[in-house]
Amino acid sequence: MFVVATAGHVDHGKSTLVRALTGMEPDRWAEERRRGMTIDLGFAWTALPSGGTVAFVDVPGHERFVPNMLAGVGPVPAALVVVAADEGWMPQSAEHLAALHALGVSYGLLVVTRADLADPGPAAARARAELAATSLAAVDTVAVSAVTGAGLPGLRAALDRLAARLPAPATEAPVRLWVDRAFTVRGAGTVVTGTLGAGRLRVGDELELASTGEPVRVRGLHRLGEARPEVDAVARVAVNLRGTPRDRLGRGDALLTPGRFRHTDLLDVRLAGDPAAELPATLTLHVGAAAVPARVRPLGADTVRLRLARPLPLLVGDRALLRDPGRHHVAGGVTVLDVAPPPLTRRGAAAARAAVLAGVDGRPDLAGELRRRGLARAADLARTGVEVTGRPVAGDWLADPEHWRRLGVRLAGEVARHAREHPLEPGAPVELLRQRLGLPDRALVEALVRPPLRAHAGRVTAAAADALPEPVARAVARVRAEYADRPFRAPEAERLTALGLGPREIGAAVRAGALLRLAENVVLLPGAVDEAVRVLAGLPQPFTLSAARQALDTTRRVAVPLLELLDRRGVTRRLPDDARIVVAAGS
Repeated sequence: MFVVATAGHVDHGKSTLVRALTGMEPDRWAEERRRGMTIDLGFAWTALPSGGTVAFVDVPGHERFVPNMLAGVGPVPAALVVVAADEGWMPQSAEHLAALHALGVSYGLLVVTRADLADPGPAAARARAELAATSLAAVDTVAVSAVTGAGLPGLRAALDRLAARLPAPATEAPVRLWVDRAFTVRGAGTVVTGTLGAGRLRVGDELELASTGEPVRVRGLHRLGEARPEVDAVARVAVNLRGTPRDRLGRGDALLTPGRFRHTDLLDVRLAGDPAAELPATLTLHVGAAAVPARVRPLGADTVRLRLARPLPLLVGDRALLRDPGRHHVAGGVTVLDVAPPPLTRRGAAAARAAVLAGVDGRPDLAGELRRRGLARAADLARTGVEVTGRPVAGDWLADPEHWRRLGVRLAGEVARHAREHPLEPGAPVELLRQRLGLPDRALVEALVRPPLRAHAGRVTAAAADALPEPVARAVARVRAEYADRPFRAPEAERLTALGLGPREIGAAVRAGALLRLAENVVLLPGAVDEAVRVLAGLPQPFTLSAARQALDTTRRVAVPLLELLDRRGVTRRLPDDARIVVAAGS
């Protein structure tokens, strides 16, 4: 099936035409039938000669009910522009056409009604002239009389041709069903209706209510008045919601696939219509079945930022329109460019933002989004309507390749800077680097590490960082010269201090492998362990602490922690009588 909305001036026969085509009464309210004028949205459907089905959304034509009209037209892919032969083009014809053009509706038909009352030629010629400069310029024209039936077979054939031209629906896309009616059915509960433009609904599906974010469950589905286990787009559908009170939702709300849409009250758009600089400070944004007040901030000649009165589930590329309800004027159509725009806090930020948006066409584009954002989470991009491909750089983070390369260069610079400013620290802390690079996640810092950088124990250092600062290197060289022939003698604390080896300097030397720390203020040269194993292996086994101390020519201050280190490494084993044996030939 496909769905088409009517459009046109009040009392030009839209509902009468739908009634003649379908045999159904689109006007749902007794007041509408009494007054002979559609007030709210009506719905009807019929079979076409091809065997397909067309469903009509019949909209009101009176200027007081334009918001109702827009709620019906917003989600619909095609329109019947209806003009009466005996009255011709009228004010609401123009406003409805302006709305269709603003929404980018390009599929439809021009239908001249009441062909039994006047020659349809002049009305058709004027209407085609009005349509010529709009998105509906190429539509076919059909003249009919709903009273005599003249032209109705031709209109049915034209509807069949129109259906064949419509693009195939995206049935695998996430669901965003804009609600145009909500009511209660006795024994069933809350029912909402809308035009399913994309995706698939199934009984039992869990959806998300756009206005509150709360989960709702599909209890039942109706399509063309019949219960269905599932419904594919494009279709008019009624959804029975389990356990959801009627007062929790209404027209302009939406049922959503959970987690697939970003709710935003701030967006940047491209405007086609009035100059951006001439827009009022407040307009009404119409998108889907929703109508929301919006504060307008011009950015460039054709780009504006909108601050909505309430968040909406919008995607990049969505079409909407801005209307001035006080003047009954369509200010223009808008294409959503960004649903998560950056703040404008600095002088000249609006102009700079306009320059960026000049290169954005409103088509979801992964490479373009990453180029503008630098970094973004895959799930966040998907919720804006961008198809996510490619491999994340860390977790679910995606990066623009050039931005990622520049971050790597900056990381190396920050690591070198930290080494200069803090020469005794074992590298730059990851959290500090995250802050300096302005990154949102520590995992990104670690993912940026490439040789000669390396990450260890929450810090990043250069491979050449094993080189000690010159004062420390000189002090270690003095220790090496003084104790080369006494490898198991440790400098006393006073000597270490005299050499300039305080706790931080010793720590740096130990991390660089230039000294071996046995205990606080007890350090040996790094080859002492292997030499100790060789000496102890030459003793009668087992051996005592005293024998080890004498063989190593050292003091108890060194021998005790040295033997404990050898025990921990599994080179020696301590026996119950506190003697030891060497159990490995090396350390």
